[in-house]
Amino acid sequence: MRGWFKFVAAVIATVLIAGCVQPGEKALAKAEVEVPLGVLMDLSGPLTTHGEDIKNTVTIAAEDINNKFEKDGKPYRVKLYVEDTKADPKIALDTIMALQTQGVKLIVGPQSSGEVKNIIGYVGSNKIIVASPSSTAETKYLGVTAPDEKKYVFRFVPTDSFQTKAIAKLAHELSVKAVVITYISNAWGKGLEEFGKAEFQKQGIEVKNSVGYPDPTPADFTPYIATIEGNVNDLMKNYTKDQIAVVAFSYEEIATMLAQMQDNSVLLNVKWIGCDGITKSSKIVADVPGKANKIKLYSTVSETRGTKEFDALNSTYHQRIGSSPMSYGLNAYDTTWILALSFAQVYDKQGKYNDDAIAEAVPKVAGEYSAGKYGIYPVSGEVKLNEYKDRIGLEYKIYAVSNGSWNERGAWKFATNEIKWS
Repeated sequence: MRGWFKFVAAVIATVLIAGCVQPGEKALAKAEVEVPLGVLMDLSGPLTTHGEDIKNTVTIAAEDINNKFEKDGKPYRVKLYVEDTKADPKIALDTIMALQTQGVKLIVGPQSSGEVKNIIGYVGSNKIIVASPSSTAETKYLGVTAPDEKKYVFRFVPTDSFQTKAIAKLAHELSVKAVVITYISNAWGKGLEEFGKAEFQKQGIEVKNSVGYPDPTPADFTPYIATIEGNVNDLMKNYTKDQIAVVAFSYEEIATMLAQMQDNSVLLNVKWIGCDGITKSSKIVADVPGKANKIKLYSTVSETRGTKEFDALNSTYHQRIGSSPMSYGLNAYDTTWILALSFAQVYDKQGKYNDDAIAEAVPKVAGEYSAGKYGIYPVSGEVKLNEYKDRIGLEYKIYAVSNGSWNERGAWKFATNEIKWS
């Protein structure tokens, strides 16, 4: 009997000890389910400004998500696998292949459309779910002709068919009558050039020429500068300098181009209009502040703010980084939430990771997340996807350089094709 009493006492002690463990402590840790999330961004190439921003917001998002899961008694915990691709398509593919060997099949990124184009076949064959916060090239420039070819690739940013409408309207409002386009010759730049040319013509704006340069970008831009100067000088025969603009569908290499221009270049006497690859570039205002101030560099980016969630993220970001998150960083924050919530929703139902089920869940979860079903709203505005799993654009903010910094100047509304100036 003595042994029986000892056994009963041991059982009671075990129950009492277990009862003392609080939610979120060691008992939960034993049941934790890792949500492995790859993060592919440019930390040392032509998109570094935005890459650093994405890294910062995804880091904060992972913390917020894990706190939310813990508060709700969910066992899921996001773990980030952060990688620098330098915006290089080959590095992006190699990195995804390496992450796959570590069991990582959910990816935030990559940043550029050239990278997305290079990985789209591989991730489709291997059912790796990729969600880019910043790839904006039209689907045909990714080699995609039907929605099923993009089953596992999401882009939580509007494509350039929206942005070029905003840019053409911006040029019209700035009283531009003729433009010369310069662009990086990759999937993204070519798409902007094609759609941009058509939209300028709709606004009655002459497109004198399009001057492409290679990707990777050259160290010496002087031949391209000379060609653009010749085009602008030809336009000067029929238009005033205030009626002419150079339109740059470029990344931060535009700082190198500006640095290599002579101070008396005719290109510094006309307007410059940029795009989302240029907007808020810290490199431009740091490397060529005088020239940037002179040409203003009116630039567009898809951006919507105003929720309490944005205010909370902005506050945390300010405390850590000393500035505000930018558009692609906001997209990346929401992308991280949507992927994690989709993972959790499928795991709740099936008790395991299921790539096809998660891919099917993402659009629905994006809508539910936008509607506040999970107790939180997006920081980047409503996330609504089209049949190609690309975001539908609602608004583009307009920024320009003055006094050595980027300042908001207005916003273009898709619904009305109008610009409201600040």
